[in-house]
Amino acid sequence: MAVKKPLEIFVENIKNHNMGANKYNREQIKNTIEELGYKYFTGDNYDVNIIGIRNSKTGGKITNKFDDLITISYKDENGEWNYLEYACTTDPGDDWMENPWIDKIGCAVLKPGQYRGSHKLRLHGGKYLALGQKENVTVYRDNNRNDKYEFDESSVDTGVFGINIHRATALEGKTSTYVNKWSAGCQVIASNDNWMEFLGICQEAREHWGNSFSYTLIESKNIK
Repeated sequence: MAVKKPLEIFVENIKNHNMGANKYNREQIKNTIEELGYKYFTGDNYDVNIIGIRNSKTGGKITNKFDDLITISYKDENGEWNYLEYACTTDPGDDWMENPWIDKIGCAVLKPGQYRGSHKLRLHGGKYLALGQKENVTVYRDNNRNDKYEFDESSVDTGVFGINIHRATALEGKTSTYVNKWSAGCQVIASNDNWMEFLGICQEAREHWGNSFSYTLIESKNIK
C-alpha cells in the first residue's frame, strides 16, 4: 500500500471538510463580493479569497462569542473549487472593550471593506505563525465601554494597528467558547483544528502567489 504524501493527506482532509455543513455556499459569497464592488480571485493553485462575515443579527451587541465566520475559497492544484467556513470573531472581546488597549482613543473594530495585500504570514506576538497586518486597514474606535459596538463614522481610523488573523486556543482538538482577551480587534478563529487547516491553505498559497494576502470583511445582511 502506497504511503500518502503530506500534500495528499492535506487535500483529502480539505475534501472531507468540504462535505460538512456550511451556512453559506461559494456562489453566495462570490456574488456578494462582486455586488459590493470587490475583487473575487479566480486564479489557479490557491489564489485564495479570505472573507470574514460579521453576524448582523446581533445588532451590534457585544456577545463575547465566536458568532461570526471566516471563509476561504480557492481553486486547488486540480482546478477544483474549495469553500470552507470557520467560526470566528471579527469583533473585540468584552475584556478589551471595557479596557481598551489604547485607553484614550478606544478599542479597534474593523470596518467592513476589502483590504488588498493587507496581511502576510509571520509570527503573531512573536509566538506562532499567523496572518499579520502589513498594510493599512480602517477601524472604528469605540471608547464608550458599554454593551454595544459603536460603528460611528466619525471615529474611523486608518493605519497599521496589528489587526491580525490568528487562532484562539493553542490546544489541539479544542475550541474556545468566549472571546474574552483573544481579540482586541483581530480576526480570530475559535477552533485550533480549524486554524491549522486554514493556516495550511495559506502556506500553500504563499508557495504559488507569494507572501501577501487580501482580507475582505462583509456583513451577513449583505448575503442573499
